[in-house]
Amino acid sequence: MSKLRFFFFFLFVSFSFGLQAQLEDPVKWSFDFEKVSEDTYKLIFKADIQKGWNVYSQFTSDDGPVPTLITYEDMGAAVLEGKSEEIGKRKEGYDSLFDVNVIKFLGDEPFIITQLLKVSDISKPIKGYLTYMTCDDEKCLPPSDVDFAFALDGSEVAATTVSADALADGMMNQKNENLSESYLNPKGQCGDEKSENTGYFWTFLFGFLGGLLALLTPCVFPMLPITISFFTKDTKRKGWVNGVIYGLSIIVIYVTIGLLITAVFGPEALNRLSTNWIANTLFFLIFIFFAFSFFGYYEITLPSSWSTKSDQMADKGGLIGIFFMAFTLALVSFSCTGPIIGSALVQAASKGEYTGPFLVMFGFSLALALPFGLFAAFPAWLNTLPRSGSWMNSVKVVLGFLELALALKFLSVADMTSHWGFLKYELFMGLWVLIFAAMALYLFGFIRFPHDSPIKSLSKPRIAFASLIAIFVLYLISGFRYNDDIKSYNALGLMSGLAPPTTYNFFLDVPELDPTIKAKYPSFSKCANNIDCFKDYYEGLAYAKEVNKPIFLDFTGYGCVNCRKTEEHIWIDPSIRSMLQNDFVLVSLYVDDDSPLEKELFTIRNAETNEIKKLKDVGDKWADFQIVNFQQNSQPLYIPVSTDEQVLATPRGYQEGLESYRNYLECALKAHKG
Repeated sequence: MSKLRFFFFFLFVSFSFGLQAQLEDPVKWSFDFEKVSEDTYKLIFKADIQKGWNVYSQFTSDDGPVPTLITYEDMGAAVLEGKSEEIGKRKEGYDSLFDVNVIKFLGDEPFIITQLLKVSDISKPIKGYLTYMTCDDEKCLPPSDVDFAFALDGSEVAATTVSADALADGMMNQKNENLSESYLNPKGQCGDEKSENTGYFWTFLFGFLGGLLALLTPCVFPMLPITISFFTKDTKRKGWVNGVIYGLSIIVIYVTIGLLITAVFGPEALNRLSTNWIANTLFFLIFIFFAFSFFGYYEITLPSSWSTKSDQMADKGGLIGIFFMAFTLALVSFSCTGPIIGSALVQAASKGEYTGPFLVMFGFSLALALPFGLFAAFPAWLNTLPRSGSWMNSVKVVLGFLELALALKFLSVADMTSHWGFLKYELFMGLWVLIFAAMALYLFGFIRFPHDSPIKSLSKPRIAFASLIAIFVLYLISGFRYNDDIKSYNALGLMSGLAPPTTYNFFLDVPELDPTIKAKYPSFSKCANNIDCFKDYYEGLAYAKEVNKPIFLDFTGYGCVNCRKTEEHIWIDPSIRSMLQNDFVLVSLYVDDDSPLEKELFTIRNAETNEIKKLKDVGDKWADFQIVNFQQNSQPLYIPVSTDEQVLATPRGYQEGLESYRNYLECALKAHKG
């Protein structure tokens, strides 16, 4: 079942402070159904939206606002028939509020979602809830849930099956006035630096580097002199113009391919995968498949008739002929470029519905197109190129090793979020050591693959590159050094966000917890870098009052890459770790923890309308706590809080820099002391 917590890893815009005085409710949902045929029904979800407000499509990028999501908790005797359809005044494009492209439906007319069902027994009702987010041009309201229930036989049915006794027993109001009010005006005036934002440049750069690697493969590199010689048959000016057209055709073709792949698989499928174990396991298998293709055990090829037909079109000459020359290049080089394209699209999937795939494919195709255009303009440069040879197959094999290593990253995410416990730090790092050691042995000539030629002597560049890989292997091995301060392995900076946390291991004993504290507070445990922590806010607060120390509230996630970077680059520093261990009470709340709650819990999301939200699991509980008190749902989020629940400094997201983090903690401690 899809869960709201899967949407909590994106940039969320804080709604305006004026909302604290008056609660706004600009969207009203209603639910209906129609009988289409004897066993087919259409469910209708209708939102009446105030003018000036909007609701977001189910298929918008979750790098920005929360997409509308329909969750069926009880399907009765029905199954979904096809995908849902959306009707309304649709607008797609850049949204300055979120700094990404979004798909939204405007309040000028109703927003309607329809879903067909095949039903075998109409007496069984269909129940669930709908999650949505609404914004205007200046602010956003936090995500809301609306329960629904359809009785296809016309009988009365309640939208929720929760009994009054269960509701009374499990009701909790997570809104804390002290926290939410002091969040707007912290006691200490510090911590307002801007969070680190990688932006779209790195997505483009990732694609560009992939294009450069593809250029060096045996499917592409030999095409350079062949293609350029065709352009230089005419006048210099015409050859230059044709080369530019050829390069632009490459860009158009590859960008179109990337967008088509995204459209076929569905942007909603590519965007919601950051912690989903099924998706990450699938990516692991795809990367393994790509790796063995690069090793030469098989080729990922397209039907030969496609390239033959394209080649015939290229013979016609003119603009169409040049375009199909470029298209022929894309087809015949697919065995080399296909795995790189697939890897690039997977990495770009979280950067926006179509923006990420567009940027990564634009970078990829630009790197491929530039040499053709430049060599067409300056054909004498061809003499400076190295000759085609076995070195190009070596490039492919090296890419295969890299694919193997990256595959483990996806499997690691699936392992941690699902608590399988088999790909822990030692195994992950050990496999990386083996992969890169094998790469070094290959480059030194000790290992051969199917398409490798015999090596008579090693070139100086090959020896240099092999030596660098060997040094990297030694660096990876150094990751098994014991760090006496944290009682675990010493985390490596280059592996931050790739490898599991060092404390997630097989062989090292977890430092003993104080049995007295553990007996009183069950959530007391060891967190990042074996720092004492609580995984329950209320227990952490009670203990903080006992010892008269401020809380350091850490909203985190098992699949949160930037959380790991902070812990392994910043929390590892002795002075910062000492403050977190000795001067604060660390409370780490995992918003993607799918552990079941001890009992059903409900929270009031809207005090005026008594709107009730059922909490699905432990992660949902702490995600809701973060939203209702701090109007944010991105991780990491760090908030120092006093024992009387006053926010001591402006909440801090992911930011690099030891000194600024140290100053932030010191400022909070100073504010706590008054």
